[in-house]
Amino acid sequence: MNKEEMLKSFMTYIQLEKNYSEHTVHHYEKDLEDFFLFLEKEGIPDIRDVEYLHARNYVTNLYEMTLSRTTISRKISSIRSFFKYGNREFGLSEAAFRSLYHPKKEERLPQFFYEEEMEALFLSVQGEDKLSLRNMAILELLYATGMRVSECINIRMQDLDRQMQIVKVMGKGRKERYIPYGQFAHEALEHYIEEARPKLMKKQDHQGLFVNNRGELLTDRGIRHILSECMKKASINSTIYPHMIRHTFATHLLNNGADMRTVQELLGHSHLSSTQVYTHVTKEHLRKTYLNAHPRA
Repeated sequence: MNKEEMLKSFMTYIQLEKNYSEHTVHHYEKDLEDFFLFLEKEGIPDIRDVEYLHARNYVTNLYEMTLSRTTISRKISSIRSFFKYGNREFGLSEAAFRSLYHPKKEERLPQFFYEEEMEALFLSVQGEDKLSLRNMAILELLYATGMRVSECINIRMQDLDRQMQIVKVMGKGRKERYIPYGQFAHEALEHYIEEARPKLMKKQDHQGLFVNNRGELLTDRGIRHILSECMKKASINSTIYPHMIRHTFATHLLNNGADMRTVQELLGHSHLSSTQVYTHVTKEHLRKTYLNAHPRA
């Protein structure tokens, strides 16, 4: 089996079994294609001939391209995952990248919206037309649950318990979890489901919750476009990406007294350390508030 066939098998694996988002899958594929191109330039046509020295040379090449440490670390993870899968499925040696160190990541705190900015976003999608009702339901649900966009676009009608106000989502590694949502999200969803979704569906017949203007399932890119339009209408001078709503959900919960373990469970984090980054955000928020408010700060 050649490297192209191995790549195709790996991409199917991370899409169907690992349930990675469309966005993540795209990055994995691009990272691996770039690596294969590097191997060809180095005169290494067979993936089985890759050794530690080649891996080191590739990382050196990435640094010479002045990529960020976060990007380099992601590329190493993509390639390492591929070799690990290849070792299990095709007997491919994973030694070359297994002993390679990740570059130390830049200390960057998650970006989030302040409460008044969220209010501006909600005001930007108000309206009684079918697309406004849909966009309000998406924004309210993302903020109410902190779910990933990949989880949001895969929600089916049967995943909603509309009476108990709970939604079932399929997270990373196909792990299911149940997330409650509040009254604002409930009302937005009800308006969308009863009034807008039937008009958008037209002749389509499927159980997907969020659909585009042709009645087809919304994609990751579709939600990114919707959120970008919200930002423009709200006149917020920042770049929005869907994970910011997730960061905002976690930050606002912790700022208002939620305990770490509950937030971890709601976010679907396997490790508490993934959730603890938000304590740095809340501490920084407290510090700025103190410096701005205290007379002798």
